[in-house]
Amino acid sequence: MTVRTPEPVNLHASAVTFGPSGLLIMGASGSGKSSLALQLMAMGATLVADDRVIATPDGQGGLRLTAPAPLKGLIEARGVGLIRVDHRPAMAAWVVTLDDVENARLPEGHETVIADVTLPLLRKVESPVFPAMICALMNGGRSAP
Repeated sequence: MTVRTPEPVNLHASAVTFGPSGLLIMGASGSGKSSLALQLMAMGATLVADDRVIATPDGQGGLRLTAPAPLKGLIEARGVGLIRVDHRPAMAAWVVTLDDVENARLPEGHETVIADVTLPLLRKVESPVFPAMICALMNGGRSAP
């Protein structure tokens, strides 16, 4: 019997990694994906990809995040230009969307499906400490309610 793994998808997104845990940053053009990635990199994250992310199911329920060859190691900083940085692939642990705002103080868990892989989803929080919140989550995990 052959088990078919869904094909990789090319996403208009950015991604960073904290150790082995990758964060996929999604949102409309101009929503701040690259800016959030840069803020997280200043807090210790490593770039996976900026502007385009290849998301490949691993056949075991995981989603591998990589950069397309022409964009490897490059991130856009508006007003500065393209910046060359360290980069590496990662396995997705979380997805954040910048298109929806979270208003609940202690939100229920949200999920999204990418290439047949279900991942926990965070909505944007309108706070200057949102990048720090993400950094803490990626380094420590979310506590059960």
